[in-house]
Amino acid sequence: MTHVELLVETPHGEGRLVIERARKPIATLLLGHGAGAGIDSRDLEALAEALPRNNVSVVRFEQPWVRAGRKVAGAPATLDAAFIAGADKLRTRTPLVVGGRSAGARSAVRTARQLGASGALALAFPLHPPGHPEKSRLEELRRAGVRTLVVQGERDSMGRPEEFPSAVDMAVVPGADHGFKVPARGPISQEGALDIVVESTLEWIVREVAGN
Repeated sequence: MTHVELLVETPHGEGRLVIERARKPIATLLLGHGAGAGIDSRDLEALAEALPRNNVSVVRFEQPWVRAGRKVAGAPATLDAAFIAGADKLRTRTPLVVGGRSAGARSAVRTARQLGASGALALAFPLHPPGHPEKSRLEELRRAGVRTLVVQGERDSMGRPEEFPSAVDMAVVPGADHGFKVPARGPISQEGALDIVVESTLEWIVREVAGN
């Protein structure tokens, strides 16, 4: 596994790519972070640590607003433009999967087709703002135009698994909230929750992306 960091000029400031390159990659997973945390969130770190050992390179994109030290994310269009600039900086001969957590997941599904991605990974997809199920973002998922996996916590206040249509390809993390945190006396440990995130992602990439 090789670690590389690249700075990226985007229309909205400087971003950063943090690359964990597998020795013999079968796919590359480009991940965006959420609006409340950067690329060091527990799920993104778990994927970056585990997947390259299983032949999937992982690239995390740090948005310009984080690089600039701002506390609030930009508008969706600015996030998309920066994510696209980050993707354009990559040079990969393997199938590309775009993904991210929360706001990063929204950006990934909105840009997947434009980036020529073979699939999209939506971690903790914010189906609606907390307490406002009427403000659904389901159409963003439906318009992705590529194979999409949603990995959702059982207790996610921004969209519980049962709120999604049955046709959505989904992996559920028992007891987990929007950040995939599980209670101390929950059905699984915190390590077990992250194992589900990693294993479901890897299995899906091998089955739906690398195998096609």
